[in-house]
Amino acid sequence: MISTEAERSLDYRPSFPPGYRPGLGLVGCGDIARSWHLPTYAEYGVHVVGVFDPVPEATDGVCDRFPFVRRVFPSLDELLRDEEIKIVDVATRPDVRPELIRRALEAGKHVLAQKPLAVDFPAACRLADEAEERGLKLAVNQNGRWSPPWRIATLLIEQGAIGEVLAVTHLHDRPLPPLVGTHFDELDHFVIYDYFVHWIDICRCWLDGKKVEAVRAFDYRTPDQPAAAKSPWAAWVEIHYEDGASALVRSVGEARTKCPSCPFWVHGTEGTIRGSVLLGSDFVELERNGVNSRFALEGAWYPDGFAGALGELVTSIAENREPFNSARHNLLSLQMTLAACSSAEEGARAVSLDEIPG
Repeated sequence: MISTEAERSLDYRPSFPPGYRPGLGLVGCGDIARSWHLPTYAEYGVHVVGVFDPVPEATDGVCDRFPFVRRVFPSLDELLRDEEIKIVDVATRPDVRPELIRRALEAGKHVLAQKPLAVDFPAACRLADEAEERGLKLAVNQNGRWSPPWRIATLLIEQGAIGEVLAVTHLHDRPLPPLVGTHFDELDHFVIYDYFVHWIDICRCWLDGKKVEAVRAFDYRTPDQPAAAKSPWAAWVEIHYEDGASALVRSVGEARTKCPSCPFWVHGTEGTIRGSVLLGSDFVELERNGVNSRFALEGAWYPDGFAGALGELVTSIAENREPFNSARHNLLSLQMTLAACSSAEEGARAVSLDEIPG
């Protein structure tokens, strides 16, 4: 039996505090910023004071394409000196990200940082400490947390709808984004480090409060992978918890399918949540006591995930609390991701989080 969940109200949509739109400065105007950050901010009425990119060509035409962006700053220093800017959105590559975050914090700005927060765990811990010492908010753009099916699953788990979470399973049954010739293909363990970090992060949220025993991972080249591709296309990650709970994320590489999806299952002691995200496959349903309840969905990961991540930061500033996507909350996700990379480097050896010290 499947029923439509019209009667069940879950506040899963991105939101901003009424009447509060602090000035934002965007650092980094690459493809993602142009394709998703700025269009999303236009749709949600974000007050973008200006943008900066160390490569001047990257900002060409930004103000023409996005008239709500007031100006292009000639330098990072000038952007950070602008008193109207309260939040700096750091949308750069990970290797330069920590220094940019640090400079923004030194200038007294709240920060939304692209994921992963840093290339190594000690650097991420230092950034979280510095933000807290300065009384500033540092949030991570883990925008997948606001993908509608994942957000609904998170709220259901928080409400105890399936009891205690026992197992989380994710499968990538979809083509990969273009990689050959991009900077992503230059990253070691790209699929695990830069891509799976969203899936590892949502597992962290759904299994919150449980202690990780070990992480195992493996990445490998697929038979159909072109020789020019530097990074393996297929991978799996297993997260084992001390109480016997577990999480599994698997990508098969370049799936050939007319119905691409990223299905997931969350099994608990009192029920199951199942669904899918991305590429028009979105759905989520709750099975409990023999009844399957499917939720009507509005929106999608792209663009609403970007609005959710920023909206949560803005709301936390207005309410003077820690954001759900704070650097502190995200440290465990990064630690598990780095443990997975270490495991893959050593042929799927089980890696304890103690081996990734802060």
